[in-house]
Amino acid sequence: MSLTAPLKEGIDCFTHFPASLAGIDMGNTVRPTGGLNMDFYTRDYLSNSSSSSIAWIGSINAFILISGGLISGPLFDRGYFRTLVYGGCLIQSFSLFMLSLCKRQQYYQIFLAQGLGLGIGFGMVYLPSIAVLSHYFRRRRALAMTIAASGSSLGATVHPIMLNNTFDKLGFGNAVRASAGMISALLLVVCLIMHPRLPPAAGRRSVLRAVPRFARDGVYVFAVLGMAFYNIGFYFVLFYLQLDSITHGISQTLSFYSLVIMNGASFFGRLSPGFFAHKLGVVNIICASAGVGTVLIFCVIALKTVASVVTIGVLYGYSVGIFVTMMAPLLTVLTDDMGELGLRMGLGFSVVGIAGLIGPPINGALLTSRYIWWKPALFSGIMALVGFGFLLATVFAFRRKMRVRREGEIGKSETRNEEKGAA
Repeated sequence: MSLTAPLKEGIDCFTHFPASLAGIDMGNTVRPTGGLNMDFYTRDYLSNSSSSSIAWIGSINAFILISGGLISGPLFDRGYFRTLVYGGCLIQSFSLFMLSLCKRQQYYQIFLAQGLGLGIGFGMVYLPSIAVLSHYFRRRRALAMTIAASGSSLGATVHPIMLNNTFDKLGFGNAVRASAGMISALLLVVCLIMHPRLPPAAGRRSVLRAVPRFARDGVYVFAVLGMAFYNIGFYFVLFYLQLDSITHGISQTLSFYSLVIMNGASFFGRLSPGFFAHKLGVVNIICASAGVGTVLIFCVIALKTVASVVTIGVLYGYSVGIFVTMMAPLLTVLTDDMGELGLRMGLGFSVVGIAGLIGPPINGALLTSRYIWWKPALFSGIMALVGFGFLLATVFAFRRKMRVRREGEIGKSETRNEEKGAA
């Protein structure tokens, strides 16, 4: 075998880390910085709109981002990777520059540019950026995915600082244009470097035909329901921590940097599980992170001091970082046929996206203009608790599935040995 083939594959593996990291970084930036958008829009740029209405912008964006996998997943399996990535990056760049042209108090303009436009662009790029790593890694696949997913928190740490310090000095339009220029440059890197290694899956796999088969997979169903219900609740802290801090009399400077603290912790949360996921198990890790996150959502009810903001920001950021990073590896672990990975991810993420669509607007409606914080915190905590329950069921169902599989393999091995002995 020629030495150039494995050398090229090794270089491809190495270069896909920064490319996937950049793709997921740009594709996820609006979600972790949603708290910055919520605070700025609620108190200033869209002050004539209700909190619930403003929450629909980030909610629709997140819904299309995740649920877009229902379309991009099967297309990825069929070999349309470059079409998805190139088209998605172009739409993202265009939508960001259109966002910079949106006028004050013009809700529909921001909704179209940030909610729909960016959501569509993100949805086209997000799943392929994660799934393509499975072409290059097998043993350390979870580690590769967690390192790439850490790009989201890296971008979400830089962007709040950048935007907080430029909104007042440069104005909304120029600040967003500066951000759009930086993001467009990174998206160009994604387009130049990232490409699939394996050929498209043989034959077309229909989503409608796959649904009944996937529905009979109990472990997969529990996992998707667990992520979906948890997704309803976990956006509350991400979207409202900064606004919550300000309305409780905490200084604006610290409130602004509460997102930076949370996303900085999320960076380490996204990065760390890849190093021990093969020992502790992806299913166990995501379940534990959901349990910790659920407790912290309830703790937001008691948020009143600087210490509580920092504590919740660090712990919640770390736990959410683990949860978000482990979503894709969880579905990968539960997939026996890698040829249908994109379809399984797309279908699962679409259900999770629908759940995330309803969470922030309900939180905004419960919050009201009087900022009654315990109501949305209680609702989000209960939804997260239900999700944790389903993920706990996933742990036991997965262990049972693995035990049955091992027993079956042992039985086959013993049968072969007996046949050899008889011969």
